[in-house]
Amino acid sequence: MKTKSASKKSTAEYGIEESKLMKLFEDELKDIYWAEKALTKALPKMVKNATNEDLIMALENHLEETEGQIEKLEQVFESIGKKAQAKKCEAMAGLVKEAEEIMKETDKGAMRDAGIISAGQKVEHYEIASYGTLRQFAKTLGLEDAAELLEEILDEEKAADQKLTDIAEANINMQAAEEEEGEEEEAPKKAKKAAKKK
Repeated sequence: MKTKSASKKSTAEYGIEESKLMKLFEDELKDIYWAEKALTKALPKMVKNATNEDLIMALENHLEETEGQIEKLEQVFESIGKKAQAKKCEAMAGLVKEAEEIMKETDKGAMRDAGIISAGQKVEHYEIASYGTLRQFAKTLGLEDAAELLEEILDEEKAADQKLTDIAEANINMQAAEEEEGEEEEAPKKAKKAAKKK
């Protein structure tokens, strides 16, 4: 039979595994793992709906980056001796749904591109908050390898967010502001065809 002091010692020795912060760290890790996997399905839809070349390229690059981030998260799980598991992230599910609604409700062209950037940046800001927290948890728990990997992903998310800002400010927002409600990108093409027939 174990004495109270012996059981206290074992809890101290294996404190990280049993601590509430470690449990929270694992839960948040499962959450963001699901979020990144959901994003690999959402990004191709954004690419399909975007028209600006710079935006399309940024989204395609981020899709590739996201696939790399999933691998890094699997390394984080491995570093703490856990199997990579996903737990539905309600926040990301909501952000993806909102992005889909924006794409449905906007006209093709600069207006939709501006909407895609808006939805994309909401996703990035959620991820920046998540990875910042996870990195801090890892540092507190003394999980140096995990903290390093999470810092790498955090830097990538910040860069992706900045890229979207740069694209929006370069021309998309101004073009969207000049478009009239209901104006279709096809209208000028149709007008040119009609003029040619005359």
